[in-house]
Amino acid sequence: MIRVVVVDDHDVVRKGVIAYLNTEQDLEIIGEASSGNEGAKIVAELKPDVVLMDLIMEDGTGIEATRKIIAKAPDCKIIILTSYYDDEKVFPALEAGAFSYMLKTSSADEIAEAIKKAYRGENVIEPKVASRMMNRFRTSERKLHEDLTEREMEVLLCIGEGMTNQEISDSLYIGIKTVKTHVSNILSKLEVHDRTQAAVYAHKNQLLKNTN
Repeated sequence: MIRVVVVDDHDVVRKGVIAYLNTEQDLEIIGEASSGNEGAKIVAELKPDVVLMDLIMEDGTGIEATRKIIAKAPDCKIIILTSYYDDEKVFPALEAGAFSYMLKTSSADEIAEAIKKAYRGENVIEPKVASRMMNRFRTSERKLHEDLTEREMEVLLCIGEGMTNQEISDSLYIGIKTVKTHVSNILSKLEVHDRTQAAVYAHKNQLLKNTN
């Protein structure tokens, strides 16, 4: 039997989900809670295999509860079941330790199957959420220097060569004030504090080699 705890502050939703799950022969609902803090306490006491967790609740959110549960029971599989799939909810929940992420538009059969999969170590991610995860992954793959303008890149390469602002000004035929503006923008975009760090960034990312 897969031991399950359901945490949701909406009685109708919680009772409805429990009623259906109780019809599954291999699932046993051993506890329920109407808030995040209550849920974390019950899980600590009952030690279920899987937790079905709502996100937005009073007296402790699903994210806070997930973090508390995983800290004490890292093997517990938490399935987020919510109506929200915006970045501000999705990523904090996953970072807190949620194993699967589903929307309340899922069918009862899909929820039951997700619980069984979680028990087997297979996670389920709502397609809308998976899409956001992929977008975030692709964004994180971008290099900071890809946001530099063509002129800023030229200035960065000069910095990488150890040139002073005056030398950059002479080399690129632009005013010294313009050079300083570009340098300031470069430091900001590369998230570094000074031109030495900018030069290190250029060498680390092999930008100078790309010009040879």
